[in-house]
Amino acid sequence: MTVQSGQSRPRTQQRSPSAIGKTVAVLEALAEEHRLSEIARVTGLHTSTVHRILQELVALDWAREDEDRGYALGSRLLALAGRASDDSDIARSARPALRTLCERTGYTVHFAVRHGDEAVYVDKLDGRRAYRMRSRVGLSLPLHCTAIGKAILATLPDEEVRLIAGRTGLPRRTQHTLTGADTLLANLAAARARGWALDDEENELHTRCLAAVVVDHRGLPIGAISLSALVFDMDRERARRLAPLVIHTAREVSAALGARP
Repeated sequence: MTVQSGQSRPRTQQRSPSAIGKTVAVLEALAEEHRLSEIARVTGLHTSTVHRILQELVALDWAREDEDRGYALGSRLLALAGRASDDSDIARSARPALRTLCERTGYTVHFAVRHGDEAVYVDKLDGRRAYRMRSRVGLSLPLHCTAIGKAILATLPDEEVRLIAGRTGLPRRTQHTLTGADTLLANLAAARARGWALDDEENELHTRCLAAVVVDHRGLPIGAISLSALVFDMDRERARRLAPLVIHTAREVSAALGARP
């Protein structure tokens, strides 16, 4: 479930909103606005009230402070949205194609959608292996070091990727994580050229994933489909052989969401 708000405009209140109403108004504005003054303008609340609400939301991880001294939706709220979306139309529309991919490969299949500078798992199908991936529906994941994230980033202009890198800082998860913007952009260029992205123990040691992007009816990237396995069970050559299946599945999901061929 994507948290959306209406057009940015001051809200007129018939009566003074309750504490819950004020919090909801701030969260809705936060989906589009990031500056304290803009959130106050959009909600029609006093700046001091908005600041207090935002600080409480930050403490609960429903919001976070960014490096530009602004605010953004927090990972806990995004995770909640991700869990709710397991039963949403987007997850249901994708499920038949995901099930086919899981049955044909025997590997764990994930579907995640982008939420700002993160992605959130909205579906997961366990493979037939003796081991299980630690991922779960509703879990947020970084973009720069996951196959799903890099499949999404590969569709974006380099300037936008640099902005995301500046906001997130490209934190190191393993010794294989790409923590420099130039190195990441080179990796994304290769992913863009072949049509799929690879997480080669960059997010978790001993885990390899490959992913392809999913687009909506406007042709815009909204998420990605991935296959995940332990490295002993999926070497790089096997990942390359499986890539066409992942790309095909991502296109099937895109078509189910209204994308044109």
